[in-house]
Amino acid sequence: MTTPYSTTTTPARARFLLLGDSHAGPIGRAAQAAGIPFHGGPIGAGREFTAGFFDLRENDVVFRKPEAEARYRGFLAELGVSGLDRLAVPLVSTFGFSVHFVATTENWEVYRVRGGLAPGFLASGLFDDIVQAMVRDALAFYRHARGLGLRVLAAMPPQRVPGQSDPLVFRAAQETVGRALDALGVEIVDLRARVTDGTGFQRPELCEADDPIHGNLAFGRLILADLLERGL
Repeated sequence: MTTPYSTTTTPARARFLLLGDSHAGPIGRAAQAAGIPFHGGPIGAGREFTAGFFDLRENDVVFRKPEAEARYRGFLAELGVSGLDRLAVPLVSTFGFSVHFVATTENWEVYRVRGGLAPGFLASGLFDDIVQAMVRDALAFYRHARGLGLRVLAAMPPQRVPGQSDPLVFRAAQETVGRALDALGVEIVDLRARVTDGTGFQRPELCEADDPIHGNLAFGRLILADLLERGL
């Protein structure tokens, strides 16, 4: 799920740079299928993009994992720029929204009372602080990109919760991340009302087959349509 999906168009035609985890894959595949010029794609797994995954430079970032850094540099080269500060197209990302890792049930055992989370905990400032600490470098990445003057959009994840994660924590955590990004001026691509059924989970026709986490090409097409409606 980490194959890059850059198109082979010339830099001048690219509509956006896509950087993210495996959830960026369906977006890239949808853009490829539609002939929408872009560069980028997944550069690693979601668990790698929460804390400690990059170093700041005044006008750029350096990813600590060599594979992620190599892919990032390759995408910039395709766009004909040397750093993030030179980017002339919007940045679309999924960093920080792999909240099924945050929502891993065992992470929250200490906050359970008689089998359930303490009343009001998921709406508390403490919960927000914990979640933001867990994804702190994802937030720092967005903050840095916005500080460089970039238009930044973040796509919320498929509404799919694997068995090892708590659905209530998953939903609350993505709200926390979304609020933090909104405060930074990041545009949130939130399709939850369109992609879920009465259970609040992702509709089956938008789920990757034989996979408990990811959305499929149809889901990617919905995100792409939203991006295009925003003028990308």
